Amino acid sequence: MNQSTFVVSTVNVNGLRAAAKKDPGFVSWLSATEADVVCVQETRAESAQLSQEVIAPQGWHVVLVPAAAKGRAGVAVYSRAEPDAVRVGFGEAEFDEAGRYVEVDLGAVTVASLYLPSGEVGTERQEEKERFMEAFLPYLVRRRKEVEEQGRDLVVCGDWNIAHTEADLKNWRGNRKSAGFLPEEREWMGRVFDEAGYVDVVRVLFPDQEGPYSWWSYRGRAFDNDTGWRIDYQVCTPGLAVRAESARVERAEEHAARWSDHAPVTVRYRA
Repeated sequence: MNQSTFVVSTVNVNGLRAAAKKDPGFVSWLSATEADVVCVQETRAESAQLSQEVIAPQGWHVVLVPAAAKGRAGVAVYSRAEPDAVRVGFGEAEFDEAGRYVEVDLGAVTVASLYLPSGEVGTERQEEKERFMEAFLPYLVRRRKEVEEQGRDLVVCGDWNIAHTEADLKNWRGNRKSAGFLPEEREWMGRVFDEAGYVDVVRVLFPDQEGPYSWWSYRGRAFDNDTGWRIDYQVCTPGLAVRAESARVERAEEHAARWSDHAPVTVRYRA
């Protein structure tokens, strides 16, 4: 870790095995990243299914949290420093073995990797998403209080699967009844910021910009036309948010160079 900065990156890999097999892919990206911590979502893999360069890359400590349901979800945290503590789940029985949430303590900062359910209108998947949201918001309120009382900070990185405002997706008019942009989902995301008091760091750094988008469908020419969604966030307690110096979405130069349908979102904080 650079003494003056703390760089955090988050990316939904859309299957860690597939992302690692591609060239360029996750392995080459990880070896080149400047990040001190990388939060990964949708790993869909267990340790035994991954090569050494993925599960034990040189210079990294890896916390892999697969879902009990094989081939689904899964989160991970790669950190250059060994975590002081690791916590899996957020105390909700339905989701604690679902591969949806993990926290690691790194000095005065707790870094969490979150994969919020994507949902699908009119299905059980949407009901699952709503249950997750209902349980997760009180946890965020409680955790902010706990870490701040300890003189620490928290950043929840990951795929929140909600575009908060019209500026967060290109085709917002056509998605007003779609999962990820439903009024109740957007309202809930607002509560994370307004009631729980967290900060959407990328939006603060890019207040007047559409996007920057972090997910593009593989269908059609969404990537080429930058018809994307901003659903990958770094959501911070205020004490860390004010130390955010810069942010960027590491968008591939061309469609053929993509190794996930998401791009890494990287933020540099003053240490």
